Amino acid sequence: MSIAIIGGGITGLALALNLHQRGIGCRVYEAAPEMKELGVGITVLPHAMREFTALGLQGDLLQAGIETQESKFFNRFGQLIYGEPRGKYAGYDYPEVAIHRGHLHGILYRAAVERLGPDCVQVNRKCVGFAQTGDTVQISFVETSSGAAVETVQADIAIACDGVNSTVRKQLYPDDSVVFTGINTWRGTSVRKPMLGGRTYMRVGTIQTGKIVIYPIIDNVDGKGNQLINWTTEFQSDDQPQNDWNKPGKLEDFFHIYQDWHFDWHDIAEMIRTSDDIFEYPMVDKDPLDQWTFDRVTLAGDAAHPMYPRGSNGAAQGVIDARTLAESLRQMDNPRDALKAYEEARIGPTANVVRTNRSSPPDVIIMKVEELVGDRPFDNLDDYVSQDDLRELSDRYKQIAGFSKEALRD
Repeated sequence: MSIAIIGGGITGLALALNLHQRGIGCRVYEAAPEMKELGVGITVLPHAMREFTALGLQGDLLQAGIETQESKFFNRFGQLIYGEPRGKYAGYDYPEVAIHRGHLHGILYRAAVERLGPDCVQVNRKCVGFAQTGDTVQISFVETSSGAAVETVQADIAIACDGVNSTVRKQLYPDDSVVFTGINTWRGTSVRKPMLGGRTYMRVGTIQTGKIVIYPIIDNVDGKGNQLINWTTEFQSDDQPQNDWNKPGKLEDFFHIYQDWHFDWHDIAEMIRTSDDIFEYPMVDKDPLDQWTFDRVTLAGDAAHPMYPRGSNGAAQGVIDARTLAESLRQMDNPRDALKAYEEARIGPTANVVRTNRSSPPDVIIMKVEELVGDRPFDNLDDYVSQDDLRELSDRYKQIAGFSKEALRD
């Protein structure tokens, strides 16, 4: 059986490694002219670490990133609302790791080349369409760098892992488009001294008045004990246009929201102001689909279920897709049956996460407190809501997203 994987991002490479582990050959076709370690931070939650551990990569991720010990939620006045241990510190069998997205991608790429061979990933191959005839799929590519047509690839099945702007999904659903509800984001990294012990994931504020997520991704990045800190801001406005994926961010577009955020535990305004690079992104997703699989073609990862990048769940759901799909192909003789079985297993759970990330993401804890207290500091939070109530909100998200401790022990 020949398998073409369209897209060599986290999901595509995880799928290639899962297939190889089960003795199934494949080839990955990546649009980028060359593989580079790009991006900013990503948190690998325990259910994603379970997948990477099964691929023998836990040690590589721990070495490249930082094991998260705790998560803390603050209002926009810097007051602590809720905190909880994370990963193994919370009793999970798997750690939670904060890492540079490019380093994670590099680990997967090097593992794929080492295990599958140097030709397993073909770069500079942008998919422009596909056709199915009989028992094969014909996939058309062009060189990304030149736009020149290259030889058509023929395979028994094709799996689209080509992201939120998937060419394959667009061919299957011509009217497909992203959903933008007025939330834009700006992201960056800054070299800073460790804060709150140097192993803490922080959420501060809400999208109505300004939100920021902060966490360290590289230890001792400069040889002086400082960390590389990843930060992501979010702000919702009814009159702002959608940000671009391809432009650098401008400080003046959002800094006014955070310019007075100077707290005793961290100077957020100074961190943002002194960042080397700032990127802008729109906060978008797509409505869940009723069908991913069409005969010998299926979707996976962000091509199947693009979701708000909240709760560190997009990549996690993609690597779970990868393992589920590879296992279906191993178990079933008919690849078309395997693709449908994979779809049936994953389409419902991922749709739940998409909807939850829109309405009740992990920072619903801060939103709940802001609703009860108002947009002002509090004297005693227990007068408004108990820690048990906030813990229940946190646990509910973990259950929906599939990384409650009970789910990972199954």
